[in-house]
This record gives sequence, C-alpha cells and structure tokens, in this order.
Amino acid sequence: MRGDELDVRLADRLAGLRVERGWSLDELAGRAGISRSTLSRLERGEISPTAALLNKLCAVYERTMSRLLAEVESEPPQLVRAPAQAVWRDEESGFVRRSVSPPHPGLRGELVEGMLRPGADIAYDVPPVAGLEQHIWVLEGAVEITSAGRAHVLRAGDCLRFRVWGPARFHCPGPEPVRYALFVVLP
Repeated sequence: MRGDELDVRLADRLAGLRVERGWSLDELAGRAGISRSTLSRLERGEISPTAALLNKLCAVYERTMSRLLAEVESEPPQLVRAPAQAVWRDEESGFVRRSVSPPHPGLRGELVEGMLRPGADIAYDVPPVAGLEQHIWVLEGAVEITSAGRAHVLRAGDCLRFRVWGPARFHCPGPEPVRYALFVVLP
C-alpha cells in the first residue's frame, strides 16, 4: 500500500475510533493534549501525523502504533514479503518505521524495523499501552534510549529489553543513521 493511501485509511480509522467512543473533537483534544484543529485536519486527511502525535492518540485509544497501523491494512497474511511490508515515515522527526511482522489478532508480539537519521530525537510522553514490553536490537549505528529516567546507549549488536510504564525517548547521536529491530509484546 502506498504511503498516501495509508494516510487516508489512517485518517478514517482515527475518526472512526473517536466516533466509536462517542467523543467530540473537543473531548479527544482534552484527553490527548492535541489541539482540536490539528485533530480535525488529521481526521480529514489534510495532514499526516508525526510519530509523537500518533503515539499520543495510540495512548488514548490503548493501542500500539503497530496495532493501529495494522487496523488500516487488510487481514495480515502469515508470510509478509519485504515489498509488502508497510512503511511509515515521519519526515519531521527523521523516523522511518517498517512493520516487518504486523500484529495479528490472538498474537501478542510484533516485529518492527526502525530507522532514525543522525540527530533525530523522538520523545513519547506516555506508552501506547502501559507495561508494553520492548526488545530493541541495534543492527547498524547507535541509538540512545531513555526509559524510566535511565539512558542507555546501544551500538550495533546490543539489545535492550524493558517494559514501558512512562515517558520514553529515542535519540540518534550520529554521525550515521541507526537501524534497529524492535520486538513489541503486549502485556
């Protein structure tokens, strides 16, 4: 699926989630800490969400980002060939996310490839799902990950595993981009 098609389906799904809960744009704005006008433009497909904005919405809707993105795709196949893996880009933050093994109903784990350009710095205020388990394995480059107030610098081959209960931060100190595998397990 092309990126613009994914954005349109994502906008529709976000609007649907709000309607399913019976929330007004004002109520969602209060819950998510996002302006009403930004939410309105997002639901109409006029703008693409940043990683931080999408994370706030995932937290409000109690979904991982992968699960939300999978909901805008058709039923995921058991085998996902590389060209069919959904790729989402946040040009503003320099984050590229490939859903290698998308979430599936009845399964708790998923595999994601993440890439950050040098200098990229993404802060998440809250986890999309409290207690979410993450395993991050750096394939190339280096990344600094902060969770529970503790910073960890990982280089190629290093793996960090933790549960996300509060704010988290991903920073690529450079000088080259970082590419990592992220294994996410729902609690």
